[in-house]
Amino acid sequence: MWNKNICLTSRKTTLLIFVLLLSTLVLATVLVVPKEEVIETPNDKEEMWVPTKEDIEYQDSMYTIIQNTQNDITDIKEDIVLILERLEYADGSWDSIRYVKGGAIDKRRN
Repeated sequence: MWNKNICLTSRKTTLLIFVLLLSTLVLATVLVVPKEEVIETPNDKEEMWVPTKEDIEYQDSMYTIIQNTQNDITDIKEDIVLILERLEYADGSWDSIRYVKGGAIDKRRN
């Protein structure tokens, strides 16, 4: 019986290997013992956090810093748009100083 040649590419052998792998995976998922689930109950003895005057002042200062940063970013974006408008013209030319041949130099400053 053991002196036979086994062809690993035959249909029966491939099917047998596939069935063994599949059954092993099924058994592994079924036999795995689920861990105990820990259900946390809220502790009624703990009091809810009430912010102090200092906490509120700190939060207000953080909010002010965030608002100032957002305003700065908005200003920077507007400045970038103005710079790009100075550098790019509708006719495809670009420069910070617009010169028309035979005319005065047109310095675009805002």
